[in-house]
Amino acid sequence: MNKLSVIFDRSRMPLYLQLASVMRQRIEAGRWQNGDKISTIEELEAEFGVAKITISKAIEILREEKMLDSRQGLGTFVSYVPKERHWLNIANDLDGLISSIKDNRVEIVHIEEKVASPPLGEGEGVPAHRYALLRSVQYNGDEPFSVVNLHLSQEIFARERKQFTRLPALPRIMEMKDISISHAYQTVTIGIANPEVADLLKIGLGEPTADCRIVLLDDRNVAIYVADFHYHRNCFALRRDLMNRS
Repeated sequence: MNKLSVIFDRSRMPLYLQLASVMRQRIEAGRWQNGDKISTIEELEAEFGVAKITISKAIEILREEKMLDSRQGLGTFVSYVPKERHWLNIANDLDGLISSIKDNRVEIVHIEEKVASPPLGEGEGVPAHRYALLRSVQYNGDEPFSVVNLHLSQEIFARERKQFTRLPALPRIMEMKDISISHAYQTVTIGIANPEVADLLKIGLGEPTADCRIVLLDDRNVAIYVADFHYHRNCFALRRDLMNRS
């Protein structure tokens, strides 16, 4: 059995979606460059150990994404120029986080007031009485790169509804003189796109995302800001100088 077939069998994801992901990665990494003719279906069949129909389905997905272009009698060609990757470096501190988001273009796609607390982990404080839930999409130019589900203390939200529905909430909170932040916790994990995130980021269902959870506690240990950021995998990087001891 082809070794790749064994690897494919480990996943419950449909085979053609797995194959499309492998081919997409080759294009995005520049292994297959814009204008290149890719391997024939027969060559891909031999390489991956899958049926022709599986390869055809994978190619069709990438055609719909405008990454491949099939030309009758000539073959299939790459029609994608890689975009800048990994331009967003995760912040090292609260000031860095604020700086990274304060000028972002934000589109609010859902608001719900007076909702219950989101689940809080150990050390993430005690919940506010009620929260406003704001779901937004952040853009780099015209491209969405992050979906944010923010639970913001209802009391704080009610003070400046207009601001919080137009601009990133965190910078404004930090400008409020009567709010004192005692802790700002950041947790970074790898996730996958659920239907909502996939739709808003314009990516495939189940594609990897970089997930960043930010929890701000005030001086009463109340979680006034609980945000779950879901970043497009291609924009995100974690860079550190491991010799920097400051």
